[in-house]
Amino acid sequence: MQYGQNLYSMTQLSQSILNDERLRVCHARSYGVLKSGLNAGTIYPEVWIRDLATFIEISSVVGDRAEIRGALRNFFDFQQPGGAIIDGFTLREASNAPYEYIVSEKYPELVGHKNTVASDQESSLVTAVRKYVQATKDDTFIEELIGEKSVIDRLADALEWVYRERWNTPHGLAWNATTLDWGDIQPEHSWGVVLDQNSHPAISIYTNAMLSLALTDYVWLLERSGRETSKWEDRKAALREATRKHLWDDVRGKFKPHIYLGKGSPFPPELDEDEIFYHGGTAVAMLAGFLTTDEAKASYEWMKRNVRKAQARTVGLTLWPLYDVPSSAQPNYHTPFTYQNGGDWPWFGGRVSQGLIAAGLPDEAYESLLPIVEMVETHNGFYEWHSPDGTPHGAATFRGAAGVVGRAIEQLWDWASSKSFS
Repeated sequence: MQYGQNLYSMTQLSQSILNDERLRVCHARSYGVLKSGLNAGTIYPEVWIRDLATFIEISSVVGDRAEIRGALRNFFDFQQPGGAIIDGFTLREASNAPYEYIVSEKYPELVGHKNTVASDQESSLVTAVRKYVQATKDDTFIEELIGEKSVIDRLADALEWVYRERWNTPHGLAWNATTLDWGDIQPEHSWGVVLDQNSHPAISIYTNAMLSLALTDYVWLLERSGRETSKWEDRKAALREATRKHLWDDVRGKFKPHIYLGKGSPFPPELDEDEIFYHGGTAVAMLAGFLTTDEAKASYEWMKRNVRKAQARTVGLTLWPLYDVPSSAQPNYHTPFTYQNGGDWPWFGGRVSQGLIAAGLPDEAYESLLPIVEMVETHNGFYEWHSPDGTPHGAATFRGAAGVVGRAIEQLWDWASSKSFS
Protein backbone atom coordinates (compact mmCIF):
# COMPACT_ATOMS: atom_id res chain seq x y z
CA MET A 1 0.00 0.00 0.00
CA GLN A 2 1.52 3.27 -1.13
CA TYR A 3 0.47 5.58 1.67
CA GLY A 4 3.06 8.10 0.50
CA GLN A 5 0.82 8.71 -2.56
CA ASN A 6 -2.06 10.02 -0.38
CA LEU A 7 -4.43 7.22 -1.41
CA TYR A 8 -5.95 7.11 2.05
CA SER A 9 -7.23 9.70 4.42
CA MET A 10 -5.52 10.23 7.74
CA THR A 11 -8.34 8.35 9.48
CA GLN A 12 -8.01 5.36 7.18
CA LEU A 13 -4.24 5.44 7.61
CA SER A 14 -4.51 5.52 11.39
CA GLN A 15 -6.89 2.55 11.37
CA SER A 16 -4.57 0.60 9.07
CA ILE A 17 -1.67 1.22 11.44
CA LEU A 18 -3.62 0.28 14.57
CA ASN A 19 -5.02 -2.89 12.96
CA ASP A 20 -1.80 -4.10 11.35
CA GLU A 21 -0.95 -7.42 13.01
CA ARG A 22 2.57 -7.35 11.54
CA LEU A 23 3.40 -4.34 13.69
CA ARG A 24 2.07 -6.05 16.81
CA VAL A 25 4.11 -9.20 16.22
CA CYS A 26 7.28 -7.22 15.54
CA HIS A 27 6.74 -5.00 18.57
CA ALA A 28 6.26 -8.01 20.83
CA ARG A 29 9.45 -9.49 19.42
CA SER A 30 11.36 -6.31 20.25
CA TYR A 31 10.12 -6.45 23.84
CA GLY A 32 11.22 -10.07 24.06
CA VAL A 33 14.73 -9.17 22.95
CA LEU A 34 15.03 -6.25 25.36
CA LYS A 35 13.69 -7.91 28.50
CA SER A 36 17.21 -8.86 29.54
CA GLY A 37 20.78 -7.92 28.71
CA LEU A 38 22.40 -4.64 27.71
CA ASN A 39 25.25 -5.79 25.50
CA ALA A 40 24.92 -4.85 21.85
CA GLY A 41 24.15 -8.31 20.51
CA THR A 42 24.91 -12.00 20.37
CA ILE A 43 28.50 -11.61 19.11
CA TYR A 44 29.30 -8.50 21.16
CA PRO A 45 30.09 -8.76 24.87
CA GLU A 46 30.36 -4.97 25.19
CA VAL A 47 27.74 -2.54 26.42
CA TRP A 48 28.12 0.31 23.92
CA ILE A 49 26.70 3.74 24.64
CA ARG A 50 25.75 4.47 21.02
CA ASP A 51 23.73 1.24 21.05
CA LEU A 52 22.31 1.56 24.56
CA ALA A 53 20.99 5.04 23.78
CA THR A 54 18.80 3.55 21.05
CA PHE A 55 17.14 0.78 23.06
CA ILE A 56 17.18 2.14 26.61
CA GLU A 57 13.59 3.42 26.43
CA ILE A 58 12.11 -0.02 25.86
CA SER A 59 14.64 -1.70 28.17
CA SER A 60 13.58 0.73 30.92
CA VAL A 61 9.99 -0.51 30.54
CA VAL A 62 10.57 -4.26 30.29
CA GLY A 63 14.06 -4.78 31.70
CA ASP A 64 15.90 -4.48 35.01
CA ARG A 65 15.98 -0.78 35.88
CA ALA A 66 18.67 -1.26 38.51
CA GLU A 67 20.88 -2.91 35.90
CA ILE A 68 20.26 -0.08 33.45
CA ARG A 69 21.01 2.59 36.02
CA GLY A 70 24.16 0.71 36.97
CA ALA A 71 25.29 0.56 33.35
CA LEU A 72 24.82 4.31 32.95
CA ARG A 73 26.76 4.83 36.17
CA ASN A 74 29.61 2.73 34.74
CA PHE A 75 30.01 5.14 31.84
CA PHE A 76 30.50 7.97 34.33
CA ASP A 77 32.94 5.90 36.38
CA PHE A 78 35.00 5.43 33.20
CA GLN A 79 34.69 9.11 32.22
CA GLN A 80 38.10 10.54 31.41
CA PRO A 81 39.57 13.54 33.30
CA GLY A 82 38.77 15.92 30.41
CA GLY A 83 35.17 14.74 30.21
CA ALA A 84 35.45 12.22 27.35
CA ILE A 85 33.11 9.22 27.38
CA ILE A 86 34.13 5.71 26.43
CA ASP A 87 32.36 3.77 23.69
CA GLY A 88 31.68 0.80 25.89
CA PHE A 89 32.72 -1.55 28.64
CA THR A 90 32.82 -5.29 29.15
CA LEU A 91 34.07 -7.87 31.63
CA ARG A 92 37.84 -8.08 31.49
CA GLU A 93 37.64 -11.83 30.90
CA ALA A 94 35.27 -11.32 27.94
CA SER A 95 37.36 -8.67 26.15
CA ASN A 96 38.32 -10.11 22.78
CA ALA A 97 39.11 -7.16 20.50
CA PRO A 98 42.43 -5.33 19.95
CA TYR A 99 41.34 -2.14 21.73
CA GLU A 100 43.65 -0.11 23.93
CA TYR A 101 41.60 -0.83 27.02
CA ILE A 102 40.87 1.70 29.76
CA VAL A 103 40.62 0.51 33.35
CA SER A 104 38.69 1.75 36.37
CA GLU A 105 39.96 1.42 39.93
CA LYS A 106 36.37 1.16 41.12
CA TYR A 107 35.55 -1.76 38.82
CA PRO A 108 38.73 -3.83 38.30
CA GLU A 109 36.71 -6.63 36.71
CA LEU A 110 35.69 -4.31 33.83
CA VAL A 111 37.59 -2.71 30.96
CA GLY A 112 36.47 0.16 28.74
CA HIS A 113 37.42 1.32 25.26
CA LYS A 114 36.95 4.37 23.04
CA ASN A 115 36.82 4.44 19.24
CA THR A 116 38.57 7.78 18.90
CA VAL A 117 37.65 8.21 15.22
CA ALA A 118 34.06 8.91 16.32
CA SER A 119 32.63 11.90 18.20
CA ASP A 120 29.18 10.67 19.17
CA GLN A 121 29.84 8.94 22.49
CA GLU A 122 29.29 12.02 24.64
CA SER A 123 26.09 12.92 22.81
CA SER A 124 24.83 9.35 23.08
CA LEU A 125 25.30 9.31 26.87
CA VAL A 126 23.35 12.55 27.30
CA THR A 127 20.51 11.14 25.22
CA ALA A 128 20.59 7.82 27.08
CA VAL A 129 20.29 9.55 30.46
CA ARG A 130 17.38 11.70 29.29
CA LYS A 131 15.54 8.66 27.88
CA TYR A 132 16.15 6.68 31.07
CA VAL A 133 14.89 9.46 33.33
CA GLN A 134 11.87 10.14 31.13
CA ALA A 135 10.93 6.46 30.92
CA THR A 136 11.41 5.68 34.63
CA LYS A 137 10.68 9.08 36.25
CA ASP A 138 13.88 8.42 38.23
CA ASP A 139 14.77 12.09 38.78
CA THR A 140 17.17 11.18 41.59
CA PHE A 141 19.66 9.96 39.00
CA ILE A 142 20.13 13.49 37.64
CA GLU A 143 21.72 14.63 40.90
CA GLU A 144 23.37 11.37 41.90
CA LEU A 145 27.03 11.83 42.81
CA ILE A 146 29.57 9.82 40.85
CA GLY A 147 32.74 10.51 42.75
CA GLU A 148 32.56 14.19 43.63
CA LYS A 149 30.38 15.28 40.70
CA SER A 150 26.70 14.88 39.97
CA VAL A 151 25.41 13.19 36.84
CA ILE A 152 24.09 16.50 35.47
CA ASP A 153 27.50 18.14 35.90
CA ARG A 154 29.31 15.18 34.40
CA LEU A 155 27.09 15.43 31.34
CA ALA A 156 28.12 19.08 31.03
CA ASP A 157 31.76 17.97 31.17
CA ALA A 158 31.09 15.46 28.39
CA LEU A 159 29.52 18.07 26.13
CA GLU A 160 32.26 20.57 26.91
CA TRP A 161 34.81 17.97 25.82
CA VAL A 162 33.20 17.94 22.37
CA TYR A 163 33.23 21.75 22.22
CA ARG A 164 36.86 21.83 23.32
CA GLU A 165 38.46 18.78 21.66
CA ARG A 166 36.29 18.09 18.60
CA TRP A 167 35.21 21.56 17.59
CA ASN A 168 35.95 23.43 14.39
CA THR A 169 35.44 27.11 15.17
CA PRO A 170 35.41 28.46 11.57
CA HIS A 171 32.42 26.26 10.73
CA GLY A 172 30.88 26.17 14.20
CA LEU A 173 30.52 22.38 13.94
CA ALA A 174 31.93 19.24 15.53
CA TRP A 175 34.38 17.04 13.63
CA ASN A 176 35.51 13.42 13.64
CA ALA A 177 37.69 11.23 11.47
CA THR A 178 36.48 10.38 7.97
CA THR A 179 33.99 7.52 8.23
CA LEU A 180 31.11 6.11 6.20
CA ASP A 181 27.98 8.02 7.23
CA TRP A 182 27.35 7.11 10.90
CA GLY A 183 30.14 4.51 10.94
CA ASP A 184 33.11 4.34 13.26
CA ILE A 185 35.77 2.95 10.90
CA GLN A 186 38.21 5.11 8.92
CA PRO A 187 39.80 4.13 5.58
CA GLU A 188 43.44 4.56 6.60
CA HIS A 189 43.74 1.34 8.64
CA SER A 190 42.51 -2.24 8.51
CA TRP A 191 41.37 -1.92 12.17
CA GLY A 192 40.32 1.66 11.63
CA VAL A 193 39.04 2.91 15.00
CA VAL A 194 41.99 4.95 16.30
CA LEU A 195 42.51 8.63 15.48
CA ASP A 196 46.19 9.19 14.66
CA GLN A 197 48.54 11.04 12.33
CA ASN A 198 47.13 9.14 9.33
CA SER A 199 43.54 10.20 9.95
CA HIS A 200 41.69 12.80 7.88
CA PRO A 201 39.53 15.03 10.12
CA ALA A 202 36.16 15.89 8.63
CA ILE A 203 32.77 17.38 9.49
CA SER A 204 29.69 15.26 8.80
CA ILE A 205 25.96 15.40 9.41
CA TYR A 206 25.56 12.40 11.72
CA THR A 207 27.89 13.70 14.45
CA ASN A 208 26.32 17.15 14.45
CA ALA A 209 22.74 15.90 14.35
CA MET A 210 23.54 13.65 17.31
CA LEU A 211 25.03 16.62 19.15
CA SER A 212 21.89 18.66 18.46
CA LEU A 213 19.71 15.90 19.89
CA ALA A 214 21.99 15.75 22.93
CA LEU A 215 21.65 19.51 23.48
CA THR A 216 17.86 19.15 23.37
CA ASP A 217 18.06 16.32 25.86
CA TYR A 218 20.44 18.20 28.14
CA VAL A 219 18.12 21.21 28.22
CA TRP A 220 15.30 18.83 29.20
CA LEU A 221 17.39 17.43 32.06
CA LEU A 222 18.36 20.92 33.22
CA GLU A 223 14.74 22.01 33.25
CA ARG A 224 13.81 18.84 35.11
CA SER A 225 16.33 19.74 37.82
CA GLY A 226 15.41 23.45 37.87
CA ARG A 227 18.63 24.76 36.34
CA GLU A 228 19.48 27.50 33.84
CA THR A 229 19.26 26.44 30.18
CA SER A 230 20.04 29.54 28.07
CA LYS A 231 23.69 28.66 27.33
CA TRP A 232 22.74 25.28 25.90
CA GLU A 233 19.72 26.58 24.02
CA ASP A 234 21.96 29.17 22.35
CA ARG A 235 24.42 26.46 21.40
CA LYS A 236 21.66 24.37 19.89
CA ALA A 237 20.38 27.28 17.79
CA ALA A 238 23.90 28.09 16.59
CA LEU A 239 24.53 24.44 15.70
CA ARG A 240 21.39 24.21 13.60
CA GLU A 241 22.27 27.41 11.75
CA ALA A 242 25.81 26.23 11.08
CA THR A 243 24.60 22.83 9.91
CA ARG A 244 22.24 24.35 7.40
CA LYS A 245 24.86 26.82 6.22
CA HIS A 246 27.78 24.44 5.75
CA LEU A 247 26.48 20.87 5.42
CA TRP A 248 23.24 21.24 3.47
CA ASP A 249 23.77 21.10 -0.29
CA ASP A 250 21.09 23.39 -1.73
CA VAL A 251 21.85 22.40 -5.32
CA ARG A 252 21.49 18.66 -4.79
CA GLY A 253 18.96 18.89 -1.95
CA LYS A 254 20.94 16.62 0.36
CA PHE A 255 23.63 16.71 3.02
CA LYS A 256 27.27 16.78 2.01
CA PRO A 257 29.07 13.57 3.03
CA HIS A 258 32.09 15.44 4.42
CA ILE A 259 33.68 18.84 4.83
CA TYR A 260 37.39 18.09 5.02
CA LEU A 261 39.71 19.93 7.36
CA GLY A 262 43.45 20.50 7.05
CA LYS A 263 44.61 17.29 5.41
CA GLY A 264 41.82 17.13 2.85
CA SER A 265 40.17 13.95 1.61
CA PRO A 266 41.66 10.45 1.96
CA PHE A 267 39.95 9.39 -1.27
CA PRO A 268 41.26 9.50 -4.84
CA PRO A 269 40.09 12.50 -6.92
CA GLU A 270 38.06 10.30 -9.27
CA LEU A 271 35.65 9.48 -6.44
CA ASP A 272 32.81 12.02 -6.63
CA GLU A 273 31.83 11.80 -2.98
CA ASP A 274 29.26 14.59 -3.26
CA GLU A 275 27.04 12.23 -5.26
CA ILE A 276 26.74 9.88 -2.28
CA PHE A 277 23.59 10.10 -0.16
CA TYR A 278 23.89 9.20 3.52
CA HIS A 279 20.70 7.53 4.79
CA GLY A 280 21.65 7.29 8.48
CA GLY A 281 22.88 10.83 8.97
CA THR A 282 19.87 12.17 7.10
CA ALA A 283 17.53 10.20 9.38
CA VAL A 284 19.15 11.62 12.51
CA ALA A 285 19.00 15.09 10.94
CA MET A 286 15.22 14.65 10.56
CA LEU A 287 15.00 13.72 14.23
CA ALA A 288 17.05 16.80 15.11
CA GLY A 289 14.65 19.05 13.17
CA PHE A 290 17.24 20.11 10.60
CA LEU A 291 14.88 19.48 7.66
CA THR A 292 11.54 20.99 6.71
CA THR A 293 8.65 18.63 6.00
CA ASP A 294 9.15 19.10 2.26
CA GLU A 295 12.89 18.42 2.55
CA ALA A 296 12.26 15.32 4.65
CA LYS A 297 9.78 14.02 2.08
CA ALA A 298 12.21 14.69 -0.76
CA SER A 299 14.96 12.93 1.18
CA TYR A 300 12.73 9.90 1.68
CA GLU A 301 11.95 9.79 -2.05
CA TRP A 302 15.71 9.91 -2.69
CA MET A 303 16.20 7.00 -0.29
CA LYS A 304 13.55 4.96 -2.12
CA ARG A 305 15.31 5.59 -5.44
CA ASN A 306 18.57 4.48 -3.88
CA VAL A 307 16.95 1.27 -2.63
CA ARG A 308 15.67 0.52 -6.13
CA LYS A 309 19.05 1.22 -7.73
CA ALA A 310 20.87 -0.91 -5.18
CA GLN A 311 18.21 -3.64 -5.50
CA ALA A 312 18.06 -3.56 -1.71
CA ARG A 313 15.15 -4.23 0.62
CA THR A 314 14.73 -1.23 2.93
CA VAL A 315 15.75 2.37 3.58
CA GLY A 316 18.17 0.94 6.15
CA LEU A 317 20.57 0.89 3.19
CA THR A 318 23.47 2.87 4.63
CA LEU A 319 24.38 4.91 1.59
CA TRP A 320 24.29 5.06 -2.20
CA PRO A 321 26.25 5.06 -4.46
CA LEU A 322 28.76 2.81 -2.74
CA TYR A 323 32.35 3.64 -1.93
CA ASP A 324 34.78 1.79 -4.19
CA VAL A 325 38.28 2.64 -3.02
CA PRO A 326 40.68 -0.24 -3.83
CA SER A 327 43.58 1.73 -2.36
CA SER A 328 41.98 1.78 1.09
CA ALA A 329 43.47 -0.37 3.84
CA GLN A 330 39.95 -0.83 5.26
CA PRO A 331 37.94 -3.51 3.37
CA ASN A 332 34.68 -1.66 4.05
CA TYR A 333 35.71 0.99 1.55
CA HIS A 334 36.26 -1.33 -1.41
CA THR A 335 33.95 -4.27 -0.73
CA PRO A 336 30.44 -3.56 -2.05
CA PHE A 337 27.42 -3.94 0.22
CA THR A 338 29.55 -4.82 3.22
CA TYR A 339 28.83 -3.56 6.71
CA GLN A 340 28.58 0.26 6.60
CA ASN A 341 29.33 0.44 2.86
CA GLY A 342 25.79 -0.23 1.69
CA GLY A 343 24.73 -2.79 4.26
CA ASP A 344 21.01 -2.66 5.08
CA TRP A 345 20.65 -1.89 8.81
CA PRO A 346 17.26 -2.02 10.57
CA TRP A 347 19.05 -0.06 13.33
CA PHE A 348 19.03 2.97 11.03
CA GLY A 349 16.08 2.11 8.81
CA GLY A 350 13.94 2.36 11.93
CA ARG A 351 15.38 5.80 12.55
CA VAL A 352 14.33 6.85 9.05
CA SER A 353 10.77 5.92 10.05
CA GLN A 354 11.09 7.81 13.34
CA GLY A 355 12.45 10.84 11.49
CA LEU A 356 9.55 10.81 9.06
CA ILE A 357 7.09 10.73 11.96
CA ALA A 358 8.93 13.65 13.57
CA ALA A 359 8.74 15.54 10.27
CA GLY A 360 4.95 15.11 10.10
CA LEU A 361 4.97 12.34 7.46
CA PRO A 362 3.23 9.35 9.07
CA ASP A 363 2.17 7.76 5.79
CA GLU A 364 5.77 7.72 4.55
CA ALA A 365 6.91 6.46 7.97
CA TYR A 366 4.49 3.53 7.79
CA GLU A 367 5.50 2.75 4.23
CA SER A 368 9.21 2.82 5.12
CA LEU A 369 8.79 0.63 8.20
CA LEU A 370 6.82 -2.25 6.68
CA PRO A 371 9.71 -3.76 4.63
CA ILE A 372 11.85 -3.67 7.80
CA VAL A 373 9.13 -5.40 9.82
CA GLU A 374 8.76 -8.00 7.08
CA MET A 375 12.52 -8.64 7.03
CA VAL A 376 12.50 -9.15 10.82
CA GLU A 377 9.66 -11.65 10.39
CA THR A 378 11.35 -13.46 7.51
CA HIS A 379 14.55 -14.01 9.48
CA ASN A 380 12.84 -14.55 12.82
CA GLY A 381 14.70 -11.79 14.59
CA PHE A 382 16.59 -8.52 14.59
CA TYR A 383 19.85 -9.14 12.74
CA GLU A 384 22.59 -6.54 12.71
CA TRP A 385 22.64 -5.92 8.96
CA HIS A 386 21.61 -7.47 5.65
CA SER A 387 22.86 -7.83 2.08
CA PRO A 388 20.66 -6.35 -0.67
CA ASP A 389 18.99 -9.74 -1.19
CA GLY A 390 18.05 -9.81 2.49
CA THR A 391 20.74 -12.26 3.65
CA PRO A 392 21.40 -11.48 7.34
CA HIS A 393 24.86 -10.79 8.77
CA GLY A 394 26.49 -9.91 12.06
CA ALA A 395 24.80 -10.37 15.40
CA ALA A 396 21.75 -12.62 15.14
CA THR A 397 20.15 -10.63 17.94
CA PHE A 398 21.06 -6.95 17.70
CA ARG A 399 19.48 -4.93 20.49
CA GLY A 400 19.86 -1.56 18.79
CA ALA A 401 17.70 -2.76 15.90
CA ALA A 402 15.09 -4.13 18.30
CA GLY A 403 14.98 -0.83 20.18
CA VAL A 404 14.78 1.46 17.17
CA VAL A 405 12.19 -0.57 15.28
CA GLY A 406 10.14 -1.12 18.45
CA ARG A 407 10.10 2.61 19.17
CA ALA A 408 9.19 3.43 15.56
CA ILE A 409 6.14 1.17 15.90
CA GLU A 410 5.18 2.82 19.19
CA GLN A 411 5.50 6.27 17.66
CA LEU A 412 3.29 5.23 14.76
CA TRP A 413 0.72 3.89 17.21
CA ASP A 414 0.86 7.14 19.19
CA TRP A 415 0.20 9.13 16.05
CA ALA A 416 -2.57 6.80 14.88
CA SER A 417 -4.28 6.83 18.27
CA SER A 418 -4.32 10.61 18.32
CA LYS A 419 -5.97 10.68 14.90
CA SER A 420 -8.45 7.93 15.68
CA PHE A 421 -9.80 9.64 18.75
CA SER A 422 -9.43 13.30 17.76
